[in-house]
Order: sequence, then structure tokens, then C-alpha cells
Amino acid sequence: MINIGSDNYNMFKNMRKSERQLGNDEIKDILSSGEYGILATTGENNYSYAIPLNYVYWNNSIYFHCAFEGNKIDNIKINNKVCFCVVGRTEIIPNKFTTKYKSAVAFGQASSISDEDEKKKVLYEFIQKYSPKFEKEGNIYIDRAVSKTNIIKISIDHVTAKGRLK
Repeated sequence: MINIGSDNYNMFKNMRKSERQLGNDEIKDILSSGEYGILATTGENNYSYAIPLNYVYWNNSIYFHCAFEGNKIDNIKINNKVCFCVVGRTEIIPNKFTTKYKSAVAFGQASSISDEDEKKKVLYEFIQKYSPKFEKEGNIYIDRAVSKTNIIKISIDHVTAKGRLK
């Protein structure tokens, strides 16, 4: 379990099935290799709002890109504490009525990135993750899109991972 904000440790419950808790290396692997994650926010009506999105895990933070307006942005402005879940590889085991899986759940604080150099670095990480064979075209795209793209950084306070590997 990675616990970045040590003061926040007691704010989070222990995992119920602790024998399935995965270590820090596995947490980083799940966050780095996941295809998409689910962002959960809370809106002004106190309803949860969860949405799948592409992301990158870089410099011990989670980043995603989006428009400058919309539900998730409105919710983050109201309450920047968010939850982000990534499900790694899964395999259904029908004869045992179970599923092999790995997943990570991160809690953190979301904020918009305004520094253009940092935004470019994050967008480059997206190119490396999702379009590595198109680096040249990706760099051209980054130069065109950086000023029109909202990058949200989730500074992780606490993250755990769990898995059923057998």
C-alpha cells in the first residue's frame, strides 16, 4: 500500500480481505499499465459521478485530459477530493464461480494544471502510453492542442491494490 500523505493514513479504512492486498510494486504496475480508469467525484447534489477515462500515471500522480467545463470539472471545483479506480488484468474462472483480477484504488486531490511545459510533458506521456508508434505526429498534435486542453492532476493521498491471482 502506497501512502503518500502520512497524515492521511487514519482517514482510510483497512482493506477487508487483507490477504489479497498487493504491494507497492504491483500498485505502480497496475496504475502504469491500465488502459483506462474510473474517476469518481461528488457533485453539488451530493450524488456520486463516475466516468471512465484515459489517464497516465506519472511522477506518482494520475493525470487525465478533458474539456474546461462539464460535470467532472464542476464537481472538482466543489470538492477536489476524488477517487480513481483502475482494473488490471482479469480472467473469469467459470467452474470456480470467481474471477482472477488486480485492481488499484487511489484517493487524492484533483487540480487543473496551468503550466504549459508541464502540460506538454503530460501530453507526451499520453503519446508514449497510447500511441508510441506516432511520436512525431504526437508532438505536432501536442503543440497544436496544449493551449486548448485541460489537464487535471490527481495528487495521490492514499492508494491500495487488491487481487485474486489464483
